[in-house]
Amino acid sequence: MRSPVLAAAAVLLFVPTVAACGDDSGDEGGSPPPQPSVETTSKAGDATEPADPAAAEKAVRANWEKFFDPAVSLRDKEAVLENGAEMRQVLRSFSGDERGKQVRARVAKVEFTSAKDADVTYALTLKGATALPSASGTAVNQDDTWKVSVKTLCALVKLSGNKSPGPGC
Repeated sequence: MRSPVLAAAAVLLFVPTVAACGDDSGDEGGSPPPQPSVETTSKAGDATEPADPAAAEKAVRANWEKFFDPAVSLRDKEAVLENGAEMRQVLRSFSGDERGKQVRARVAKVEFTSAKDADVTYALTLKGATALPSASGTAVNQDDTWKVSVKTLCALVKLSGNKSPGPGC
């Protein structure tokens, strides 16, 4: 059985292709490709940011980009994914796909919603071309490390049309 994460890789490849194809109606304007979106958190309570927001933002950016870097090992990606060990099967499939090895992320904005949560706006690129220009996701501070949330990975998998994203989603 193929892993559901192959579907996530497929979305990264096919969303730009489908958007470029348009339809047969002759409408050249088209609409932008769908964006992965996770439910963002709302600011509440007194602790709306980490003790050192600049250092936390730097860590979020670095770990987000590390997670989507094709050159990074599975073990290192697991370390910057929320519940990484539990998501190993999804990561293994994603990292093993040749197309998945061509995807990178560029973080545009980090907005802290609590001392341990942040909303992240990012662009996904495929072979250097922007595939998803303003995707949204979340980062969480787990075990004193800022990590890509499981919600973010699962949203990407679901965007591919896979109704059953896999264990952990």
